[in-house]
Amino acid sequence: MSTKFMDKDFLLSNETAKTLFHEYATKQPIVDYHCHIDPRQIYEDKTFEDIAEIWLGGDHYKWRVMRNNGVQEKYITGDASPYEKFQKWAETMPKLIGNPLYHWTHLELQRYFDIYETLSPETCDMIWEKANEKLKSLSAREIIKQSNVSVICTTDDPTDDLIWHKKIKEDSQVIFKVLPTFRPDKLLNIENDGFKQYLKELEKVSGKKANNLNSLKEIITDRLDYFVDMGCRISDHALNYVVFNERDDIEDILQKALDGKPLTTEEVEAYKTEMLCFLAGLYFDRDIAMQLHYGVVRNVNKRAFNSLGPDTGYDAIWGSAESGVKLGALLSKMNSSGKLPKTIVYSLNPCDNAQIETIIGCFQKSEHPGWMQHGSAWWFNDTKQGMEAQITELANMSVLGNFVGMLTDSRSFLSYTRHEYFRRILCNIIGNWVERGEYPKDIEKLGKMVEDICHNNAISYFKF
Repeated sequence: MSTKFMDKDFLLSNETAKTLFHEYATKQPIVDYHCHIDPRQIYEDKTFEDIAEIWLGGDHYKWRVMRNNGVQEKYITGDASPYEKFQKWAETMPKLIGNPLYHWTHLELQRYFDIYETLSPETCDMIWEKANEKLKSLSAREIIKQSNVSVICTTDDPTDDLIWHKKIKEDSQVIFKVLPTFRPDKLLNIENDGFKQYLKELEKVSGKKANNLNSLKEIITDRLDYFVDMGCRISDHALNYVVFNERDDIEDILQKALDGKPLTTEEVEAYKTEMLCFLAGLYFDRDIAMQLHYGVVRNVNKRAFNSLGPDTGYDAIWGSAESGVKLGALLSKMNSSGKLPKTIVYSLNPCDNAQIETIIGCFQKSEHPGWMQHGSAWWFNDTKQGMEAQITELANMSVLGNFVGMLTDSRSFLSYTRHEYFRRILCNIIGNWVERGEYPKDIEKLGKMVEDICHNNAISYFKF
């Protein structure tokens, strides 16, 4: 007997899973502790012209798969009309069997637009009209409230004045928290052409000169303190690969970069290692969690990059044979001073799951269970299979009950359904273990565990 497409028990294959999801998981508010939502759009309560704007604008997940389906760039990032772009997305959808975008798209249609028909060329016009009519009453804040989101952590550069966070905080009509996340990637990327210009931006916002290592560290400390004053509880670092190189000539390396001289790979890695360890100490002192995202090779298609710029769907997975050795060495150096902060580690390479579990297990703190976390399946991995693999590996080698759960890592206000997707998968995995006799069917304990992973652990870990 076949199962109806995406009914109320979607992805729930056993009775225990159904109970855990419907009675426990769905009732928990969403803590979206890592995303790329624009806080200005929240403050201004942005409304959207049409579903193409909210669905296809800036969504490199959809752009990539449309290119894979042979859609011309005109209908992806080009000058085609919003309807024409939506039409091409509708043409692509029926072919996406097994792709999470098929599930996410229809979860969003169901939850936000009360549309239960599947998107295809045949339903394109009807869904376009019905969704656009519904969007007239779906502003940014309304979507967030309807999604039962309690906390949103945006991604913000140290030079940001955080004015929109301040305005949101002062607005009594905003009933959820919107907090900044400290993301100093440009400070670390000393090899980039824009590094010197970025230091000038830091000088401008701080009123101090960034002409040596000590002054640079002083400025970045001040900026972090400003973020903390504005409610920041998390930092984030996007590393192409894990770096570790210890040297004692960091000042010389910085001056070499300021003089416009090329740096060796070893010099770049040494500077990044120094700054990461310095920042880790700051985070520890301020009880800020540190996120490390790595395993990305950026802008693979140079011709496309030159035409469209970054974050347009031309990044890929970087598999590094030395990532485990370097991650262990980096964390060990941070820990040697007694100031290894709460840390969440993500790799874009799914082959790193077991490696991450074993390495972070060497740095846990008995007085703080779950101090070191294996981050949820990220980017190319937040598929059904990817989530199952990450959850299962975490359970195999660590303590699943301490997991801080899911995030969207998205620029879209409609992406909160990814939390539902994760929760269904989580409950189904646990339910399968129970149904096979691998764990007692104690629904009260299991329900508490699900509630913790979906919400409570994140609230406690980040101290929101």
